[in-house]
Amino acid sequence: MRPALARAVSLLAMIACTCLCGSAVAQDYAQVQPGHELQFPRDHGSHPQFRTEWWYLTGWVKDARGHDLGIQITFFRNRPRLAEDNASRFAPRQLLFAHAALADAKAGKLLHDQRAARAGFGLAEAQEGRTDVAIDDWSLRQTASGYSASIAAREFAYALEFKVTQPVLLQGERGSSRKGPLPAQASYYYSQPHLAVSGSVTLKGEKIAVSGEAWLDHEWSSEYLAAEAAGWDWVGLNLADGGALMAFRMRDKQGGTLWAGGSLRAAGGRLRVLAPGEVRFEPLRRWRSPRTQAEYPVALRVQAGDMNFELEPTMDDQELDSRASTGTIYWEGAVSAKIGGKLLGLGYLELTGYWRPLRM
Repeated sequence: MRPALARAVSLLAMIACTCLCGSAVAQDYAQVQPGHELQFPRDHGSHPQFRTEWWYLTGWVKDARGHDLGIQITFFRNRPRLAEDNASRFAPRQLLFAHAALADAKAGKLLHDQRAARAGFGLAEAQEGRTDVAIDDWSLRQTASGYSASIAAREFAYALEFKVTQPVLLQGERGSSRKGPLPAQASYYYSQPHLAVSGSVTLKGEKIAVSGEAWLDHEWSSEYLAAEAAGWDWVGLNLADGGALMAFRMRDKQGGTLWAGGSLRAAGGRLRVLAPGEVRFEPLRRWRSPRTQAEYPVALRVQAGDMNFELEPTMDDQELDSRASTGTIYWEGAVSAKIGGKLLGLGYLELTGYWRPLRM
């Protein structure tokens, strides 16, 4: 059994044991409050009172020969709300998961690995007050200039620095982002676009110096998906002129749009929050996974306010099988955005709920 799968099975066993062996006093999750203002640096850290949280880093980097690579690092924190009055150190009060992927379009291959652990014992932690999240030898930590990430996966490794070059981008209404028709269906959400990337990628035993740009999302919530939601389409783009664009739509189980939104920050700093009616995702081309038979709209036409552009993936097969950690399969990959053949920006596209409807 692979280590990640073995650990996930162990986590499930621990949760089952906790339910059977400990009393289960389920305390309420914290909720997103309208009008609440995010405070930094405090809100860079973990929010353990909320159900779900993630730190999500994606980017495009180049090696010395100009070869493009797509990088993705995500850490998830989950509060299962099981037996929280159980004094045992083994009680799974907080669970941590991590995904890392490397998209190598030249080789036509996506490399992916994952981790899972319960918080504690010095092996897995998500610290409050600053970004400092780790599972074993995988970590994402805040530094004086930005962030550092260290990932030792089975087929690749990252040792990367991410320098902040722009102010925090608060999504939604000052950091409160609606995700459905009900006000409670919301998250606290901010982004840090145009992170300057430097460091190395190790591939096939070769340490390769790389540089480029990345995007970080940090989001936390206790009620993210409406009951009728199946998943979402999301894109984050570092625009070529220095601007930043994020757009998403929540899909219902029939494939229609349940909710949508986004933001467009111009290079000069002017921010436009996009209302549900200002965002559309139109599939241009679909790809069917030979492994799962899930079908994904990997090429899309996107309307975001007054902007209309087309997304094209670096390669079609960027499906991630994370059943050994977060329990789902989804598509997440490097894309370029163009208007009339002219490059608008580079970023990442995430397509969830196409294999099976998400449960959050």
